[in-house]
Amino acid sequence: MRKLIFIIINYNDYPKTKRLLDNIKDYKVIDHIYIVDNHSNDNSYDKLNKIKLDKLTVIRTEENKGFAYALNIGAKEVIKKYGKADIIFSNSDIIINSNENLEILKKTLDKKDVGLVGPVIYEQGHLNRGWHLPSPKDEILANLPLIGRKFITRNHYKEDYYKNETSEVEVLSFCFFLIKTKVIEEINFFDENTFLYYEENITSSKLKNTKYRMLVNNNITIIHDHSASIDKSINYINKFKILKKSQVYFEEHYNKASKLELFLLKLTIRLTLITLYVRIFIRGGLKK
Repeated sequence: MRKLIFIIINYNDYPKTKRLLDNIKDYKVIDHIYIVDNHSNDNSYDKLNKIKLDKLTVIRTEENKGFAYALNIGAKEVIKKYGKADIIFSNSDIIINSNENLEILKKTLDKKDVGLVGPVIYEQGHLNRGWHLPSPKDEILANLPLIGRKFITRNHYKEDYYKNETSEVEVLSFCFFLIKTKVIEEINFFDENTFLYYEENITSSKLKNTKYRMLVNNNITIIHDHSASIDKSINYINKFKILKKSQVYFEEHYNKASKLELFLLKLTIRLTLITLYVRIFIRGGLKK
């Protein structure tokens, strides 16, 4: 029986990480808990390192190279100590109802041809249950200033797709997911060329070259409290730039975007960025 290891990624969010740790520390299905502190620049690591719990290990990265980098740090520690195991990767701002929910998710992952498993995620008043990989055209349309949001739902599955216990999806949210270590090794770990965002789409693209399926368990729901610690550290414009840099990287290296599609993608990004600057200027002017 493969062990189940729970890895929490923390960045400047000790309160939420401690809340999640208190939430899961007595769950019997979990064999060990790792907290990967992604080089927080507050006192998170010092506080976390003082927690006394037998099945807890706290790791601090040497520098913050992004979310995928932190995932790999945790995965490599687990593989080094346990070899073949199942890993739950989780943001710090997650709430889980019961040990039994994790047991059910682990059983879903135990199927031979399943590589990744996720629950239904309740966040910001909506249910996140995965999505289709977008085409370059989808990404360009979604980038259009003012009207782009209308095209985002093109990549969502229809509601009746989730009527069974599990549904196969192309992409799962990485705020909380389960994965086998052998799958991580087979896809050569997570791509560290993005700092934040698009880790899901990139990993899904890599998984397409394997025999493994990706499932969402429709009977299990967890809460994503969405504190998003990155929001505490960067402003909205910088966050947008990070997002779009990751988007371009995904399209260029994984989604087979043509030169024309890449040009249009970058053009729509510039147009949206101009729109954001105008909005901020107008709002600033209105406040005056």
